[in-house]
Amino acid sequence: MGIVEYRQLGHSGLRVSVLTLGTMTFGGKGMFAILGGTDVEGARRQVAMAMDAGVNCFDTANMYSNGAAEEILGEAIEGRRDELLLSTKVRMVVGEGPNDGGLSRHHIISQLEGSLRRLRTDHVDIYHVHEWDGQTPLEETLEALDTLLRAGKIRYLGVSNYSGWQLMKALAVSDAHGYQRFVSNQIYYSLESRDSEYELVPLSLDQGLGIMVWSPLAGGLLSGKYRRDREAPEGTRQVDPRWQEPPIRDRERLYDIIEVLVGVADGRGVSPAQVALAYLLRKPGVSTLVIGARRDDQLRDNLGAAQLTLDDHEFAALDKVSAPYLIYPHWHQARFAADRLSDADRALLGQHIAAG
Repeated sequence: MGIVEYRQLGHSGLRVSVLTLGTMTFGGKGMFAILGGTDVEGARRQVAMAMDAGVNCFDTANMYSNGAAEEILGEAIEGRRDELLLSTKVRMVVGEGPNDGGLSRHHIISQLEGSLRRLRTDHVDIYHVHEWDGQTPLEETLEALDTLLRAGKIRYLGVSNYSGWQLMKALAVSDAHGYQRFVSNQIYYSLESRDSEYELVPLSLDQGLGIMVWSPLAGGLLSGKYRRDREAPEGTRQVDPRWQEPPIRDRERLYDIIEVLVGVADGRGVSPAQVALAYLLRKPGVSTLVIGARRDDQLRDNLGAAQLTLDDHEFAALDKVSAPYLIYPHWHQARFAADRLSDADRALLGQHIAAG
């Protein structure tokens, strides 16, 4: 089949490849031109490369390149739809009308129909709410999603970019009304920033959501191209002021992380990107990493991460240099609750307690 392994998506019965092909580079319209402009021919090549490696999951969104990414992906998988899983999203503003954004019943239903049309399919395997909507009642959002799932247009529900309390509230509403729960939590998580370990990783472990990681290379910051005392390469998104993801809060700390990352990569004779991806695949709760590439050689390199296993020393070095500071109440719990920690608690606190 290929080089990629498969993991359960949380407590669901769905098995996903540990690498998922992302499509933010497909289309190149609007602000997404910064990321790339992969056309249908290029998308077909990348889809074939990924599937030959065993990748079975492909991630997109209704707002990527104003719908062009979904259209291109739909064409690229023509004739192979039954061999793969499709993930797409809803929430972001996609027009100028008063109902062209959010998670209302109206917006969800209309946008899913548009996504199905562009993807040339009758169902989406994983449908993510792309961002929080604090003005639409959760009951309305979750009832609409549950209805579409029971109608067969969605197979599994996912969430993305929620805070811990928002996600826990949504799960509680689903449980109270008997709605289908989210099984996937698509989050930003990388060596550059492990903020997700404060709440979202422990919550996902505790509540049985599989973690899908977006931007595991921190927008290319962990590719090895960005080093201390060097100019960022021309033509990359990090030199474009229009692209602010991820925000770099401590550049010197980032360079410290990159130095350790490059050191591990040089010792293995592999790319820093492969090491950064392999590191995340050892973290608890991670089901799959969403990778994307402007060029075929970048994709080929990223796919190689599925064959790389870091040893304990390498993993510990990366873990130490990138460890998140303990904010309250975590530093208090590390000191006074260490005798009764669950696996979910240890996703954040375990390293700090061991170090102490």
